[in-house]
Amino acid sequence: MNKPLLIAEVKTRSPFGYVSQRSWDELFKTANKHGDIISIHTDPRWGGSLELVAKARALSTKPILAKGIHATDDEIQSALDIGADYVLVVGRLPDTKLLSRCLIEPSTLEQLEAFITELPPEQKIVWNSRNLADGSNRDRNEFSTARSLWPCWLCQASNIRSSNDVVDGADAILVGEHLEEFIAGVSA
Repeated sequence: MNKPLLIAEVKTRSPFGYVSQRSWDELFKTANKHGDIISIHTDPRWGGSLELVAKARALSTKPILAKGIHATDDEIQSALDIGADYVLVVGRLPDTKLLSRCLIEPSTLEQLEAFITELPPEQKIVWNSRNLADGSNRDRNEFSTARSLWPCWLCQASNIRSSNDVVDGADAILVGEHLEEFIAGVSA
């Protein structure tokens, strides 16, 4: 099995109670050093903004993922215009002209199944083990179900503390809240 890409997230807080003890700048340095792709939040509920995407772009040559809900195509375009290489889109499909620059995160397995008929095989999909509606954790087996539905590029997101949490078959992993813990474990 190939080692999955590490999407290292700069996450200072979440609406579900998480608050980092590290500053954005400290978290960015870690993400920039260890990540293959750097994930920067655009949603203020997660401590993000478009300005932080622009700041990250100025500080790194690595690919930048603008992470947020991005409920409209205009929000996607704004993130791309300010320097993001990719944009996470949750619970919907954007205009086809934007798809190649988007990582699509279905809200449910049923939604993933519905999206499949409209997506090209090169589309990047994120399966989040956290339910964004309430912050609860999903069944860990849902990644395997998502993999069986989508045999192409699939990223595992949330609840990754160590390499033991990485599911076989993930093409990428998105690690945020536990990034330093994860890196310490794989470096040991």
